[in-house]
Amino acid sequence: MTFSDLDPRTLTILSVEEALAAAAMPRATAETLSGLSAHPDSRVRALVARHPNTPVEVLGMLAADYPAEVLGNPGLPLIRLARPGLLSSFPAEGMLALLGLPDLPAWVLDSAMRHEDYTVRTTLAGHPTLSEERITALAQDAGWQVREAVARRPELAAPLVQQLAADDDYDVRKAVALRPDLPGDAIRELARDLHGLVRSSVARRLDLPLDCMLTLAADDDADVLATLARRVDLPRNVRHWLATHESDVVRAAALQAWSVPAEWLGRAEHDADPEVRAALARRPDTSPELLERLAVDESETVRRALLERHDLPDAAVLALARSPEQDIRLHVASAEGLSAEVLDVLLTDRDPAIRTLLAVRPDLTAGQLSRLAEDESADVRRAAGYAAHLSPATLFRLAADANAGVRRAAARHPTLPAEALPALAADPDDGVRLAVAGRADLPPSLRGQLAADPDPSVRTELELQAD
Repeated sequence: MTFSDLDPRTLTILSVEEALAAAAMPRATAETLSGLSAHPDSRVRALVARHPNTPVEVLGMLAADYPAEVLGNPGLPLIRLARPGLLSSFPAEGMLALLGLPDLPAWVLDSAMRHEDYTVRTTLAGHPTLSEERITALAQDAGWQVREAVARRPELAAPLVQQLAADDDYDVRKAVALRPDLPGDAIRELARDLHGLVRSSVARRLDLPLDCMLTLAADDDADVLATLARRVDLPRNVRHWLATHESDVVRAAALQAWSVPAEWLGRAEHDADPEVRAALARRPDTSPELLERLAVDESETVRRALLERHDLPDAAVLALARSPEQDIRLHVASAEGLSAEVLDVLLTDRDPAIRTLLAVRPDLTAGQLSRLAEDESADVRRAAGYAAHLSPATLFRLAADANAGVRRAAARHPTLPAEALPALAADPDDGVRLAVAGRADLPPSLRGQLAADPDPSVRTELELQAD
């Protein structure tokens, strides 16, 4: 089989068998292989990636999906002789795929170091098998992302750590500040860094020296102080200073420590800033009585913070069910284990969306569902029509509802009394009759009636149900 007469642009329409044969031909031309590189079958494209006659540009395109085939291409050694920097022309996606292969040859690593795309060099900087020489070279890279990746390497020579700790870019210094092997002198130097994010990283260290705590406690950056305030190993005077700081961010952070004195909790309840009271609302040791008071806090921020908890006392849930914000009440309406008192409050909520959400709850009583079935909103009544446990009287009422959508829901209910079916089978709304036609419990008389229905969809539904 020869393909010399085919236009390379038409090779993508070849059958898989023909395309595989063409891609496997030892003398396939560069034009033919370029055309086959766009074939929809992955096996064809893989063969192209392995073919020694495939152009470099096409290999670069295919490397993203077929890195092993490209790297194992038998023509690659000769191509390298002709074009020593061939991988420099590969797109970044292809180079990243190559770097994901095991046991990479040195020339691929060297090519990645010279690639113009910084994402390639950044990925290379995290490669686990790099030599010290390459790591040292990458630590001098012009891209800060590359130097940051070097700073995150688990094993790094002490001179490089020292060099990167003095880097011009704060992201690099921030990465150094989080290294577990950082010596005390370097920690102290970074604790006085010009950038607050670097000092915040230092403040997170588990092994933060005591003198660094004192240094950072005098910081003028609220975010640095807030990071420090979350620690549980601060000296008592530092903890007290941060808990009474003028910044609400710092005071709120101080309440996030694992353990705080009881008097702090009482003071936080009356803090002027809602963020501090919200932090109190999130604490696991906040008493039920305090949670009840926070549930009626004047600030929406505080009440929203309570929604993150799963241990609210009933009185707090009841207060949130009366919250002025709709989404807070929706959150409560969808929660599990609501008390009867909370459900009664939500059943009379002014927003029909709340009442509609309630209608699908499995824990409503027959009496509560009956109330929803008489709701002024058709959306609520329709939702009630889909509830599993409806009394016969409620179903009769829904089946006679003025709204067709409500009647459609009732017509589909599995426990609908048979006495309600004749009226629904003659309903003026074709959607209601369609719902009735889909029921498996229709008596023969109603089946005959619907078989002559003027709407073809109703008749088809009846036939499908019979089948």
